Amino acid sequence: MTLKQTPLYKSCLDCGCRMSPFAGWEMPIQFSGLINEHESVRHKAGVFDISHMGVICIKGENAKDQLQRLVPSDLYRINKGEACYTVFLNPMGGIIDDLIIYDLGLNNEEAECLVLVINAGCTTKDLAWLNQNLDLSKISITDHKKDGVLLALQGPEAQKILEKVLQTPLSSIPRFGHKYLEILNNQFNTNDPKSLFIARTGYTGEEGFELLLSGNSGELLWSVLIKEGAIPCGLGARDTLRLEAAMHLYGHEMNSETSPFEAGLGWLVHLEMPKDFIGRKVLENQASTGVSRRLIGLKIDGRGIARQGYPVISNNKEIGKITSGSWSPTLKTGIAMAYIPTELTKIGTKVNVSIRGKEVSAEIVKRPFYRRNQNKN
Repeated sequence: MTLKQTPLYKSCLDCGCRMSPFAGWEMPIQFSGLINEHESVRHKAGVFDISHMGVICIKGENAKDQLQRLVPSDLYRINKGEACYTVFLNPMGGIIDDLIIYDLGLNNEEAECLVLVINAGCTTKDLAWLNQNLDLSKISITDHKKDGVLLALQGPEAQKILEKVLQTPLSSIPRFGHKYLEILNNQFNTNDPKSLFIARTGYTGEEGFELLLSGNSGELLWSVLIKEGAIPCGLGARDTLRLEAAMHLYGHEMNSETSPFEAGLGWLVHLEMPKDFIGRKVLENQASTGVSRRLIGLKIDGRGIARQGYPVISNNKEIGKITSGSWSPTLKTGIAMAYIPTELTKIGTKVNVSIRGKEVSAEIVKRPFYRRNQNKN
């Protein structure tokens, strides 16, 4: 299979990255080193090429009302310029994908516009699900990214760097807020369209922004951000950062057989709203009777690293498997997440993890493992 390449492929190579296949794309995994990239985001700022992600525009009559039938979160809690994190569900309450929905309000034709950012590996099935469940006589579904660039600028210095580059204040954009900006900076003197979609969202546990713009302007913005001090970062650091923040990764902490209540995402389920949605009856039952398993966080004793699929053991019996695990550069210890029976999930409980055939002790701890502003010097 031929791997797709983002518009920043050559720019990333020029920065010395190591490429690797990911979700059908040839993506930068590492530049200056995972630890350096990770710590740059925690203490300063890092920039990621995330142009592999799917970006879809849903537009038309009652677009929000139609999309509401596919997610358990009340979309009428957000207005123009706001966004929410949620999930697509199947009829059994399993998670098809997780996504962010951005409300763009009405366009010039008075049609409702919503932008969805979805996982790269789920783009094909998500599009099929949308086409299957939306009224296409009233709704259009289009690729909003096209050949553009999607960047994530993350870290405590992200706003300062971006304000300097764009020469505009950004403090008015709240968390999960978004807007379009016209790039007026002379550094972007090109014939390319200069409209920039900017959102205060991210996947690292830090403050930051996600930025969508055309290919040529994206290449320029990438180079200017690095010139102004942002460290280029790969998907390796992105994974350790999101794990420390206990953020879910599709195919690891959630899949089509995992419900939001099992995954610790019950806060996404708004059963109090009168709207029906796919999977509602199953989730209503789970809310009433509970679930048999839950996602937990683990801190590994010693220097062991619990990888995906490693067994979790209690009283000489396997009770679950690791969904994600790594060494935490910030906490200087091994951390992991796993599903185990609900009755065994009490914080402070000791279990073992089988690491390459050797049982290593671990403790169930509260998630997230890391919160912004802790351990900052």
